[in-house]
Amino acid sequence: MSSQWDNFLQNLGEWRGSFSSLDATGAVVESTPSILTLERGSEERLVHFRLRRFAGGDLNGEPSRDMSEDYRNLGKQVVFFDSGTFCKGRLQVAPGTPFGGEFGFIQGDRRHRLVQLHNDDGDFSQLVLIREFRAGSDAQEVPPLTLDQLQGHWSGSASTISADWPEPDRADCRFEVSGHGPNTLRIDTQTGSRSESVTAGSADPSRQLTWMADGGYHLTPRHVDHRSAFAVEAGWLTAPNRLERLIRRYDASGAWISATQIIASRV
Repeated sequence: MSSQWDNFLQNLGEWRGSFSSLDATGAVVESTPSILTLERGSEERLVHFRLRRFAGGDLNGEPSRDMSEDYRNLGKQVVFFDSGTFCKGRLQVAPGTPFGGEFGFIQGDRRHRLVQLHNDDGDFSQLVLIREFRAGSDAQEVPPLTLDQLQGHWSGSASTISADWPEPDRADCRFEVSGHGPNTLRIDTQTGSRSESVTAGSADPSRQLTWMADGGYHLTPRHVDHRSAFAVEAGWLTAPNRLERLIRRYDASGAWISATQIIASRV
C-alpha cells in the first residue's frame, strides 16, 4: 500500500495554468496565469515547491508573486489518495476565524484544484479555481459542467481516511445524481452499508451549489460553525463516463473527522 508521501510525489512536475476567482454563479471574475513547480531535492525525502503568478499575463516576464517552500513531511491537515488526488483544510472550525479548504484532483497531465473560503463569521465567501496542465503536454481543458452531464446512476469505489487513522478504508460505492433544473442537485449515495443524501441549490437554500468551468462542481454549507456537523464536497468530471468526488467531513464540535475520495463510472 502506498504511503501519503508516495501519493504526494505523483504531483511532481511543472504545472502551467491559472488562478481564477469565481463569483457565486461560478463565472470567472479575475484570472492570473501561473507556473507551479514540484521537484525532488538532493535528499531522499525533500521536495522543492515554487509558485509564480503573473498578474500581467506574460509567463516569460517577472512574476507578480513568487513563493517557495521545501517539503520534508506532510501535515495532518492534508490527505493524499493513491491517485495523487488530495484535499486539505482546517482541522478545527473556530469562532472568529476564517474557514477554508482545498480540493486537488489529478489525472494524467491535468490538475484541477479548487480553494473554498468562508469569512470570520463562517459565511461562504468565494472560490478560486486553479486549472493546471503539465508543461510540454498537449492536455486539454474539460468543458464546463452542467447538471445534465451528471444525472443518472454511477458505480465505483470509495476510499476514506479518518483523522485518527491514516490508512484508507475502502468500500464499493453507488450513487444517483438527479435534479430539477440547473440550480438544483441531489446525490443519493450508498457506500458499503452506509446511505446518505445531499441536496443543494434551490432544493436546499442552506447549501451553496456552484457549477464551474473545466468539468467541476462544488457543494458547501452557506454557513459553517463549530456547533454543527457538515461536509464540503467538490467533483471533477474528467470524461463523460468518469466522475471523481472529494468529500471532507466535520463533526458537531467543528473538528475534522474524515476525507473521502470516490472514483466512479456511469452505469
